[in-house]
Amino acid sequence: MAELQLPKLIARVRFPSSAPRYGPRQSVSVDGMAVFSPDVVAAVLHHMNDDHIEDNVLIVRAFADREVRDATMHDLDENGGTWRYTFEGEQQELHIPWPSGPLSERPEIRREVVVLYNAACEKLGVDVRPH
Repeated sequence: MAELQLPKLIARVRFPSSAPRYGPRQSVSVDGMAVFSPDVVAAVLHHMNDDHIEDNVLIVRAFADREVRDATMHDLDENGGTWRYTFEGEQQELHIPWPSGPLSERPEIRREVVVLYNAACEKLGVDVRPH
């Protein structure tokens, strides 16, 4: 079996506890045009934070290498996804680049999140559930 390469952690920053739990910002590409509209970003965040709560936690646990109990997908753009979580009482943010590189189509978002989820399950020794 080929060795799975996990994306490298890009950023981890602290936010005050008064920071919003999650919400979209407009994604902007190199030429200044949004790759994904605010409506698309909001729909994906809503889906991830309502229907995939446990998946968010697994992704953060695997890629932040921290034991967390709560995580939400906070933002995404063509380059990656951003999750917020609490660790030792502090709000943290984790940005993970998409494994296949920059995205240009909405269906690619699902594919990349599934790749991150599968990689997280493999790293943590958790059974992958059907998608």
